[in-house]
Amino acid sequence: MKPLRSTFGLFKMKKWYGGVLILVLAIVMVFSYSLRETQRPQPKKKQSAYDFFNNHPPIDSHRKGNDSFKLPKVEAKKPSLIQKPKLINVEGLDKLYAPRNVSEQESNVLLLWPHLHLLFSRSDALPETGQGIKEAAKAWKELLALIEEEKTTKLSNNIRLKEKNCPFSVCSPDNALFSGGNILELPCGLVEDSSITLIGTPNGSYRSFEIDLVGSNFSEEPKPPIVLHYNVSVAGDNMTEEPFIAQNTWTNELGWGKEEKCPSHVSSNNLKVDGLGLCNEQLVRSTMEENQNVSVSSGDASTNASQQSSHASANFPFVEGNPFTATLWVGLEGFHMTVNGRHETSFAYREKLEPWSVSGVKVVGGLDLLSAFAKGLPVPEDHDLIVNSKILKAPVITRKRLVMLVGVFSTGNNFERRMALRRSWMQFEAVRSGDVAVRFFIGLNKNLQVNFELWKEAQAYGDIQFMPFVDYYSLISLKTIAICIMGTKILPAKYIMKTDDDAFVRIDEVLSSLKEKPSNGLLYGLIEFDSSPHREKDSKWYISDEEWPHSSYPPWAHGPGYIISRDVAKFIVQGHKERELKLFKLEDVAMGIWIEEFKRSGREVHYITDDRFYNAGCESNYILAHYQGPRMVLCLWEKLQKEHQAYCCE
Repeated sequence: MKPLRSTFGLFKMKKWYGGVLILVLAIVMVFSYSLRETQRPQPKKKQSAYDFFNNHPPIDSHRKGNDSFKLPKVEAKKPSLIQKPKLINVEGLDKLYAPRNVSEQESNVLLLWPHLHLLFSRSDALPETGQGIKEAAKAWKELLALIEEEKTTKLSNNIRLKEKNCPFSVCSPDNALFSGGNILELPCGLVEDSSITLIGTPNGSYRSFEIDLVGSNFSEEPKPPIVLHYNVSVAGDNMTEEPFIAQNTWTNELGWGKEEKCPSHVSSNNLKVDGLGLCNEQLVRSTMEENQNVSVSSGDASTNASQQSSHASANFPFVEGNPFTATLWVGLEGFHMTVNGRHETSFAYREKLEPWSVSGVKVVGGLDLLSAFAKGLPVPEDHDLIVNSKILKAPVITRKRLVMLVGVFSTGNNFERRMALRRSWMQFEAVRSGDVAVRFFIGLNKNLQVNFELWKEAQAYGDIQFMPFVDYYSLISLKTIAICIMGTKILPAKYIMKTDDDAFVRIDEVLSSLKEKPSNGLLYGLIEFDSSPHREKDSKWYISDEEWPHSSYPPWAHGPGYIISRDVAKFIVQGHKERELKLFKLEDVAMGIWIEEFKRSGREVHYITDDRFYNAGCESNYILAHYQGPRMVLCLWEKLQKEHQAYCCE
């Protein structure tokens, strides 16, 4: 047994050590808490587009770590089996995102730019992204300079600027007719239903003449592209040379494209542009008959050749010494030429060579031109003179979450289409009350005047979002991602709808239908459940094996109009931010591909198809009618107001 004193001393020592240990632990805890408080990030005010452009230095997309544009951290995920695309430097991107001298109110048209930046830097970006960004940077620089000039010029100069606006029609001056060359200037490009009419007589001096639709280009570019090259070769004196029409395109990057010739020596009945054959059927038929005759006929070859060429010339629209009236008009899918009232040729639009990019008409060769004029050109309205313009402006959004955001795809010079929508279905009560918001998504144009008119329109109505790329068709799926961003981060909505500026949407019926639909995992529209990629290289929807190696697509909804739920949109936004979703150039099919990935992640998808979404025209009891021009859109609205029934106007 130990002595009592030693036991008591040991007890006191243990008690003293225990007190010191408690004190040390308390100090450590206080220090750690203080350190965490000093390091804890303070809540930040939500960054606006104005703050982004004015508080950030020029962004260098190849900078390591992307320190100029930090994204919020997300929860760690299992490593993907597919290697993520890298971030690369894109020419012009830093200039496009450099700080700009725009006011906070003006910058409301750029709300999506900060969110889209990393999308353009992906190594697997859509093929035309580089050119679309490079050209957008130049267009944006020119536009900002003109905006600044417009702000500082005197009233007299403002009048001079207004004189340069987009006219409805133009005609060629007499001196241009006689000298040839550039005969028409088209200040704001062409739109659907625009037309160019030439009256002249082939004079035989060159046995041919050429009509070119010249594209827009920047001052430093060597030559403008040729959106359509129309080469006419008339018959020779001895009638042994077969007359023909050859159509083609030309660009600095690719040179001449694939030539399309009329009359064609093969049947082209299966190839249609806006429902019209590539060549006049009489020319095709006569040529094929002549080829058959050659194989069975005998006798003098030169005599046969002369008779065959004479037969072809009888149907040929251009004859030496005979005057003609030729009208080139703009369709939905391509250009069409009628001569003396008869359809002769059709030519499908080619990639990056679209009607909005045409800046002029050039004529050279053996043609005595008597008259040249263009009409149906895009014309913006004078927003200062519009009566009751307040009801056309986007309502102020006060709700924390919208019932639905409607994103409308549009092109810069489609001024009339957008005004028709503002005066029609954008007047539904759900839109005017702020339950539904409608926004136009529009890329930049290579035409400075179009961009300037679009800027003024955007400031006047507050319903336009500029896209930081040139508005090429091959880049429209970037707009789809932008709509998802808008509907989840900027104007949060329960549902997000995509549509086009030539569609009439019954907003009331859409909302009524959605009440019966699931609010999660939803794709609602006219759904295609069994479709395959177009492998024909001449097709507008051509998809290579590299772009999509599978024999069929997952279910997708036709592009004129479809609705997705908020959770699907959030998945798409996050998936592209993490570079886990594939970019695909056909935007409606792309949505189907992304929803398939949503489904693979373990979430339920509700594919709900509705035949009342008409993707090609109008039928009674429609929810959506497509291919409706401005006049038809206003007619449909008037019928709804008067008859309270969904009747078409045809």
